[in-house]
Amino acid sequence: MSKQIKLANPRGFCAGVDRAIDIVNKALEIYGAPVYVKHEVVHNKVVVDDLKERGAIFIEEIEEIPDNSLVIFSAHGVSSEVEEKTKARNLSFFDATCPLVTKVHMEVRKHANANKDIILIGHEGHPEVEGTMGRHINSENSSIFLVQNERDAKNINILKKDNLALVTQTTLSVDETKSIIKILKDRFPKIEVPKKDDICYATQNRQDAVKQLALESDYMIVVGSKNSSNSNRLKELGEKCGCDSVLIDEFSDLNLEDLKNCKTISITAGASAPESRVMEIAKSLENYFDAKLVESGHDNEDVYFKLPPGLR
Repeated sequence: MSKQIKLANPRGFCAGVDRAIDIVNKALEIYGAPVYVKHEVVHNKVVVDDLKERGAIFIEEIEEIPDNSLVIFSAHGVSSEVEEKTKARNLSFFDATCPLVTKVHMEVRKHANANKDIILIGHEGHPEVEGTMGRHINSENSSIFLVQNERDAKNINILKKDNLALVTQTTLSVDETKSIIKILKDRFPKIEVPKKDDICYATQNRQDAVKQLALESDYMIVVGSKNSSNSNRLKELGEKCGCDSVLIDEFSDLNLEDLKNCKTISITAGASAPESRVMEIAKSLENYFDAKLVESGHDNEDVYFKLPPGLR
């Protein structure tokens, strides 16, 4: 049986991830190693291991960083407390927070200043959620609540039902968020929702590509790391569309027996997975099964985020 391997478009790196990795690489080039990075700059093992080899040191607490060092905040963003601690120690820093995450931070501050209560849809413990919750101000007159799922949306108690705003984690599933937002709108008709979904363009585009390919495929491979939120959502979406799906970092993670009887295998990648790894896996499959490799769909993304002034 001849096999076909379809490569999803768009896939892999988004503009925010590109920028974050560029920031670390440029900082290493200009200032030399070591450069300290608060949390993994992006959630991808390949990228993190490569940057470690070049002299990046990944830490979780600002206290771990020696005096007079250079710090980079990860693409997921940090709380105001982390930024204040960094400044209090006079550490030089560059902020690699994705501009779309920064936009959500600014919305949180704006709503808090307007004395609104805020609901954040997101996953507890995810660094983006911790950073966004940590940007909340004016806690005497405003509260922020985390809603993770439909159950939370149905049960959450809000005092300011008529003075309420909504923000979301950028890397969630569009469909999952839609159902949660509907419950919240039904319960709190005056809730202010973002003019444009906070879910980022890259997450949306990659999910749309997976929905289409899941209908055409027997098996879906998502290239990405287990701690990548958007990669996990792609795998879940493939499964929801009725296609067996797996999330892997490298070719050796695959159980090739599972693919033996599959005629069409699709490959996509989370927004933090490098194209080099995607092609390595695709070419290995092509050779192993003597399959035909084809591109599916079009990559029309042309978004670019500038580097900070000190690194241009």
